[in-house]
Amino acid sequence: MTTTSTRPKSLLSVLQGDTGPRPPIWLMRQAGRYLPEYRELRARAGSFLNLCYNPVHAAEVTLQPIRRFGFDASILFADILLLPNAMGQQLDYREGEGPVMEPIRSVEALKQLGERDIHATLAPVYETVRLLRKALPETCTLIGFAGAPWTVATYMVEGRGGNDQAAAKTWAYGDPEGFQVLIDRLVDATIDYLSKQVEAGAEVVQIFDTWAGALPEADFRRWCLKPVLSIVQGLRERHPNIPVIAFPRGVGLNYASFAETRAINAVSLDTAVPMDFARQLQKHIVVQGNLDPRYLVTGGAALRREAERLLQALGHGPYIFNLGHGIVPETPPENVAELVKLVQDWRA
Repeated sequence: MTTTSTRPKSLLSVLQGDTGPRPPIWLMRQAGRYLPEYRELRARAGSFLNLCYNPVHAAEVTLQPIRRFGFDASILFADILLLPNAMGQQLDYREGEGPVMEPIRSVEALKQLGERDIHATLAPVYETVRLLRKALPETCTLIGFAGAPWTVATYMVEGRGGNDQAAAKTWAYGDPEGFQVLIDRLVDATIDYLSKQVEAGAEVVQIFDTWAGALPEADFRRWCLKPVLSIVQGLRERHPNIPVIAFPRGVGLNYASFAETRAINAVSLDTAVPMDFARQLQKHIVVQGNLDPRYLVTGGAALRREAERLLQALGHGPYIFNLGHGIVPETPPENVAELVKLVQDWRA
């Protein structure tokens, strides 16, 4: 397939300020364990990291849900922790445990990573992007992504996933100057990482801040909002027209902070955001979300009813249909197919 087209890409159109007859749809984690073809390829790859760092495999995984469901956008298959891995932090994915890293809890430990060329390690990711731009349907937008500095830092400091971010908070609250060194380094590396994705063919980027909601407001502004805005500024200095979607999960009223900056094209909403508040945000920024992933597991009338509620509430304005978080592994693929058809058949 060619990479040029005169046919409109609905996701790009919405992010550029145009509202079409129906919202585009893509889903976070639309490539993943709920698909049998993914599980088969994951087994052949031998490990999750092998899957991420093999461009042919990673491109195939990215394309699987596009072939099945015809989403309007495709998000690069990778992982937010590939960046600290490229910076020199050891990373392993253990069955039943998830990501495991050697914790970094001081500036001295951070210095031990040294200065590395992250692009040598991340070159397979950029090659995956290039393969995808050649293989995707001409109306399907390719989304690149990275983790936000705060969320990536929580994994780097804790050494694994967790729900309370205690180690990162302890460092940030007790030694903010030292923690700032880590955040600044992640900001610079993320600008480079996303810029290379755009150069390889990504048409939109999304910044995932999964644990943004763990911080009180003042700390949220310092450790979440400010670093993300610095990334957007640095990225736009190199690629002025690249659309950016931010996903600061769980921040409640602080979602308005992203709309107020005017620097970001869209904000992705978690499942707890009320519709009245979402509609207020929509006056200032494109909104994305926020179907509860459990409705996709439930399916049937409940799924149709909730999807219709979101479409009626937000679909008449600048809106991207998505989930409030990622697809869960037990999701029946037939429910995803039904949702995609419902959204693509709907008209404002």
